[in-house]
Amino acid sequence: MKVAVIGGGAAGFFAAINTKENFPDSELIIFEKSYKVLAKLRISGGGRCNVTNNCKTIDELCAGYPRGGRKLKGNFFTFSNQDTIKWFKNRGVATYPQDDNRVFPVSNDSETIINCLMNECTRLGIKIKTGYRVNSVNVLNDSRLEVIFNDNGQSFIFDKVIVATGGASKDSSLDWLEKLNHKIEKPIPSLFTFKIPNDNIVKLMGLSVENTKVSIQSTNLQQSGSLLITHWGFSGPAVLKLSAFGARIIQEMNYQIKINVNWINENSYDYAKDQFLELLADNINKQIINLRPFSIPSRLWHYLVAKNDISQSKTCRELSKKELNRIVNVLTNDEYTVRGRTTFREEFVTCGGVSLESVNLKTMQSKKVKNLYFAGEVLDIDGITGGYNFQNAWTSGFIAAKLAD
Repeated sequence: MKVAVIGGGAAGFFAAINTKENFPDSELIIFEKSYKVLAKLRISGGGRCNVTNNCKTIDELCAGYPRGGRKLKGNFFTFSNQDTIKWFKNRGVATYPQDDNRVFPVSNDSETIINCLMNECTRLGIKIKTGYRVNSVNVLNDSRLEVIFNDNGQSFIFDKVIVATGGASKDSSLDWLEKLNHKIEKPIPSLFTFKIPNDNIVKLMGLSVENTKVSIQSTNLQQSGSLLITHWGFSGPAVLKLSAFGARIIQEMNYQIKINVNWINENSYDYAKDQFLELLADNINKQIINLRPFSIPSRLWHYLVAKNDISQSKTCRELSKKELNRIVNVLTNDEYTVRGRTTFREEFVTCGGVSLESVNLKTMQSKKVKNLYFAGEVLDIDGITGGYNFQNAWTSGFIAAKLAD
């Protein structure tokens, strides 16, 4: 049996390795369009490789996917995040979870994961060909598949083909799959940061605020978590999660949105006001600028005081009711105008791809073309930051590798 895996990323390698282990006599080739494999894995997690997430239940795992999560539940029971950890451990790669549940190799080096996958390919005799971009696929009368590469028409015939080409940066890269009658959901960016040009907040670049809530005006979209102020605007888990769950809505708004930042993640304005009043009463002669309400960073507090035109020399006793209300409002409901997004190109994550309507998720086989399977982000499945996208790659690759009908 000859099997092709199209795509030399995490999903492609995992599908190839497990296919070869399931079918030792098969001839297996990984085809990658570029001249380097496992590129996204190499730079993931700042070069440490966020292998998966250490959440404890399948329901919790499914909740990390803005698209596809609920439909993946059965697949995660087949191969879960804990199975991923065991898989790598059995091949000599120890991992550890951080407090935020992100899982990394103990080496803190993505090359450890890459070497593991490459060594498995060598051990199993899996061939790797780079510089091969799929042009089209023909379905032959005997249900075998002819894969035509590049513009020179070079082709090979396979019994089975697993497509693991990753997220599509442009619509046209999925044309060959659409021609095979697969429904394509328009690919658009997910997991991006917010540009907030010409706002003084960017002077606080590098500052991280641990417990915030960020919401998009005129929608029900909101996410909690840490927020990172950058030289272009806002990043960090709260913003990245919000961009993932709101990917399509934000794109429809042309990335021109208004957001509210609750710097203290406190839903009750009245409670926040009462707490702030207590702080004022306990520090009646202290200058406002020297307070640190709700343990927010001092630099942020100084910025918020200045934003409300309150004199730095004013004492707590001198704060007027109007100034008090302005301060509590900016702590719980600060407003910013987002004009554009910033995407980390190498870690590009897409919302969209091959519709799950076109795929039997129990087997990962196409409903349109026999002997054609899918794995990874080429499907309309995407996760939030924290190892979820790699977990989808491992799980879908593991299931596709069974080559079940």
